[in-house]
Formats: sequence, structure tokens, C-alpha cells
Amino acid sequence: MLQISREARNERIACLNWPEAFPYRPEVSLDIFHSSDALHLHFRVREQAVRAVCAADREPVWKDSCVEFFFAPREDGLYYNLECSCTGKLYLCIGEGRHDREFLPETAYAGISRHPSLGTEPFGLLERPTAWELGLDIPASTFGLDTFDGLQARGNFYKCGDALPVPHFLSWAPISTPSPDFHRPEFFDKLIFV
Repeated sequence: MLQISREARNERIACLNWPEAFPYRPEVSLDIFHSSDALHLHFRVREQAVRAVCAADREPVWKDSCVEFFFAPREDGLYYNLECSCTGKLYLCIGEGRHDREFLPETAYAGISRHPSLGTEPFGLLERPTAWELGLDIPASTFGLDTFDGLQARGNFYKCGDALPVPHFLSWAPISTPSPDFHRPEFFDKLIFV
């Protein structure tokens, strides 16, 4: 369970769920807080290589150096996947499972403020140790909410890089599946907004 308040709280994204196949664990931390009408995420990453190929939103950002937030604000079976590359390119959808997901409208993408420390332009692959940060300010309306105050939700946070020289798949809350699969809401943990 994670209690999210108006004061920043630091969490580590460090669960190595598939250590035999994917043993690499970059250093990933997250500062998280809310301001009633917005959720604020600040990721800090240190990894042995960094990739930024995606040039626009809705491209396969999970192949780049990527951080993600999967979020189920209601108990209706729907959850959002917000995936963001190290240069602030977003992939944002809603649905009940891995398949049949729908992109959110352009207004939802435009409403999210992105603050990538590596800039916003693709630079390919840098095969050297790199530290980078990404801030995201996400309006409550992105998730069809008026406010985060008092919300009891579920979710998980991830770090991946499917096309990096050493692919990796980290989570905040543990996932118990035979192979990497972030689209598993049954493993989301409680997120309590106070």
C-alpha cells in the first residue's frame, strides 16, 4: 500500500520479478505527491545505457528507456497505462486488459506537463552509464476524476527498456507471472490519496 499525500514521498522501483531471464536492475526512485487536482511524479533513473528513438507520442516508448504508471482509479475493471520515454514521449491508453486498449484523446496528452532532464529530442542509443530524471504533472481529469482527495485506487509503477542492450523489467509492487507482463491489474497495489 502507498499513501499519497501533498508532501512528496520517495519510493523505489526495484522488484526484480524475473531474475533468471532479466537480472539487470537499474537504480530507479520515484517522488510522488498530489495537489488535489493533479498527481506529481518525479522519476530518477541511473542505468548502464540509455535509449531514445521515439520521436512522438503514441510510439512504442517501452522499447526506449521508459518509466510507467498503470492506474485503476475505480472498481470498474478499467485501468490506464501511462508510459513515458526518457525524452517525455507518452503512450497513454485505457482498457480492461492487454488487448483492446484505446488511446486517450490528444487533449489528455497535451494536458500532461513533462519535464525530461535529457531534453525532448530523440538521440538514439548511448551505451554509457547515464543518470536522468523525468517529472510528470498529471491532471485528475486525465483519469476522469475531479480530484484525488480521498481517492482509494490501485496501481503499479515500472521501469523497462525492451530494446536496450540489456533489457530489464522492474516494478514497484511485485508481479507473479512466468515472464514479464505489466498488464496484470491483479498485482496492482493499493494507492490511498490523503
